[in-house]
Amino acid sequence: MSAPSKKIVIVTGGASGIGLAMTRHFACQGHDIAVLDVNEIQGPSIVSEIANQYPESELLFEKCDVSSWQDQAAVFKKIFGHYGRIDIVMANAGISERGRSDVTVLDEEEPSQPRLATISVNFLGVLNTVKLAAHYMNKKPSSPDVSRGLIICTASNAGLYPFPIAPVYAATKAAVIGLVRSLARPYAEANIQINALAPAVLETNIAPDRALFKDMIVTPFPTLTRGVDQFVDDSALTGAIAEIHGASVTIRPSLDVVDEDSAANLEVFWNLGYA
Repeated sequence: MSAPSKKIVIVTGGASGIGLAMTRHFACQGHDIAVLDVNEIQGPSIVSEIANQYPESELLFEKCDVSSWQDQAAVFKKIFGHYGRIDIVMANAGISERGRSDVTVLDEEEPSQPRLATISVNFLGVLNTVKLAAHYMNKKPSSPDVSRGLIICTASNAGLYPFPIAPVYAATKAAVIGLVRSLARPYAEANIQINALAPAVLETNIAPDRALFKDMIVTPFPTLTRGVDQFVDDSALTGAIAEIHGASVTIRPSLDVVDEDSAANLEVFWNLGYA
């Protein structure tokens, strides 16, 4: 039996920026979408506008703080109860360090505790989303060589390169990349795919100031959606990181293992099942 053409999609942070582009993209393809976002003022009207534009798609808005396990768990349970399945989950919600990174401030009389909101949203929020997505995807009947679901996490090219201006943000995105690459093998055993997007600069409201983009080379959103489509269309692709830059989608390979001893140790860890 072939998979249904209409997918059930969840997009976290789906009412603005990259998430909104994803919501529009899936809606124009006729899929049903649950938009999770903290913006309960503008979010419902944005989602309603898209639903009117694409009447073949059902769109739901759910207020959700992704950094809260309780929030996400309740919303995922509700969505699964409504549709009976979840096919694609975009673990997308994210925030910047919102100005100068306090980790780079060295001239304080007394050291201030680093702000942790970026970690809570960008990594812990993604971790919550991934765990819930895999849980509900695993409820589908299993069939050899048929994907039971696709998880796409939004990382950043700041997770691939040094990004001194926002080191905590960069660390969260590097953590997402490490999570995706590390989960690919165990999730593949359940026929669940997990991949990540690593966009260069896209013009979104995550930036503290729109003037920031004035001198930047900005990547257009159609490149981003081509990266999403590449993951959706290739059911064998998992553990992949797609760098989204300019007009290009480049799959970034993992680092080669430095020597045979390290490769052997990694395989021993896998066979043990714990570390």
